[in-house]
Amino acid sequence: MRASRSLLLALALSVALPAAQTRTAKTLDIYVVDVEGGNATLFVSPSGESVLIDSGNGAAAAPRDAGRILAAVKDAGLTQIDNLITTHWHGDHFGGLAELASRIPIRNFIDHGPNVQPAAAADEFLQKTYPSLYAKAKHTVARPGDKVAIAGLDWRVVSAAGEVIKTSLPGLPAASGAGRPNPYCAGSKPMDADPTENAQSVGSIITFGKFRVAHLGDLTWNKEFDLMCPTNRVGTVDLFIVSHHGQPISNSEVLVHALGPRVAIMNNGTRKGGQPDAMKIIHSAPGLEDLWQLHFSLLSGQDYTVPGLFIANEVDEQPAAMPIVALQPPPAGAAAPPPPAHNGTAYWIKVSAQTDGSFTVTNGRNRFSKTYKARP
Repeated sequence: MRASRSLLLALALSVALPAAQTRTAKTLDIYVVDVEGGNATLFVSPSGESVLIDSGNGAAAAPRDAGRILAAVKDAGLTQIDNLITTHWHGDHFGGLAELASRIPIRNFIDHGPNVQPAAAADEFLQKTYPSLYAKAKHTVARPGDKVAIAGLDWRVVSAAGEVIKTSLPGLPAASGAGRPNPYCAGSKPMDADPTENAQSVGSIITFGKFRVAHLGDLTWNKEFDLMCPTNRVGTVDLFIVSHHGQPISNSEVLVHALGPRVAIMNNGTRKGGQPDAMKIIHSAPGLEDLWQLHFSLLSGQDYTVPGLFIANEVDEQPAAMPIVALQPPPAGAAAPPPPAHNGTAYWIKVSAQTDGSFTVTNGRNRFSKTYKARP
C-alpha cells in the first residue's frame, strides 16, 4: 500500500511540474527587485525561459535578498532559473548567489571571468564556493558579441571584462540610430580610469520584437564612451535599467541621451544612487517620459526625485519630512554609517512588454500602472 501511494504521488508530481512551468502570457515580463541598493533583475520570456541579472547583497542580507528574488520567481510561475548573469564581482551583485542557488535550481551561470579587484569575500567565493555551484550546471564566460539563447528574445552581450563590441548590433533599422555618429561624444570629458570591477560589467541589450532594453550593470563612464563613441553601436531603447544604481560615475550623456529611452527604472537604495549629477542627465534624456525608482533617494532630495507614485518602497523609519536639498553622500569604506534599511515587505517594479513595442510598468507597492503605446 505504501509503495502504491508513493507511485501515485510520483505520477501526480510528474503531471503537475510541467504544468507549473507552462506560461500562457505573451509578454516579456521584467521584475526589477528591491535588494536594498544591490541589483537583481528577472526577465521571463513568453516561452517561460528566464534570465536573472545579479543576486543582491551578501553576508547577513543574503537570505533577505534571495527571498525577495524568489518572491518574483514565484510570481512568474518559475521552478528554475535558466540563466544567471553576474555582471561583476562586487558584493551587492553576487552576494546572495550561494543562498539563492541553495533554494532553486540554476542551469547556466554567466560572468565576465576572473575578479580584477582583489577582495577577500569575492576571492574566497570564486575559489571555494562558485565552482561547486556550477559543477552540475553550465558555466559560461561572456564576451562582447555573445548571444544568450532565449526563445523569442535577441539577447546580446555588448560589454564584458573591460571590453565592448566593436561593430554595431546587426539588424537594427536606421531609425534606431545604430551605426550613426553619436552627437554627444564631442562634448564628453573622460573621468579617471576605473580599475575596479565596475568597469568589467557584463552589459546586455535585449530585443523582444520591437521592444528593446538596455541593462549594463555598473559599467562606468569611460567604458560607456568606448561603447557609444564615435558611433552609437546599440541604437535606441524603450527601457533603460539605470546603470550603477543611479550614481554619477556612470550614466553619461553619451550613453543615456544616445539610448533615448522612453522609461528608465533605477534600482537604488535610500542612500545609494540618485545623486544630482546623474539625475540631471537621466531626467533630461531626449524622449524620456518617466523615471521609476525602487526607493526615494536622500541623495536626490526633492529637487531631483520623482513623485511617490513612481517609487516602489518606503523605509522602516520614515523621517518627519523629506529634504528638499540633496544630502551629501556618506563616507565610503569602514567609516560609512549603516544605510537605512527596509526589512519589511519589499516591492518590485514590473514591466510587461508586447512585441509591437508597447509595454506597461506597474509599481508593486501601490499597484499604480502606466501603459506606454508602441512608437509610430
